[in-house]
Amino acid sequence: MKTMIFAYLLLHALLSCSPKTSTQTAVLKDSTPPCILKRIEEIKKEPVWSPPAEINEYSYNGQTVYLITANCCDQFITLVNKQCQVLCAPSGGFTGRGDGACPDFAQKAKHLRLVWKDERGQ
Repeated sequence: MKTMIFAYLLLHALLSCSPKTSTQTAVLKDSTPPCILKRIEEIKKEPVWSPPAEINEYSYNGQTVYLITANCCDQFITLVNKQCQVLCAPSGGFTGRGDGACPDFAQKAKHLRLVWKDERGQ
């Protein structure tokens, strides 16, 4: 009886799992601007960043924007619009305060979702 219950639970667990990458890819393609998808593909061709790359979606000053992390220390964290035009760098750089072009980002921006995080090697 124990073997039968174990087999049932194992089978249930295996069948209820779905590949994470295919679900993520479908969501990304449905709701993410093409230029952001292109940027993700460009990052994937590079060695893994330290810390790993991340792209987050925010609502800021009435528009949807994307915050793209930098591939190393003391570099600007870039904020772009849906066309991937750089708006500002809210943080990063030598001071950690960005380029000063959007000093209210931390107070006004609303985080909507994590669009993508590079999980290679983790």
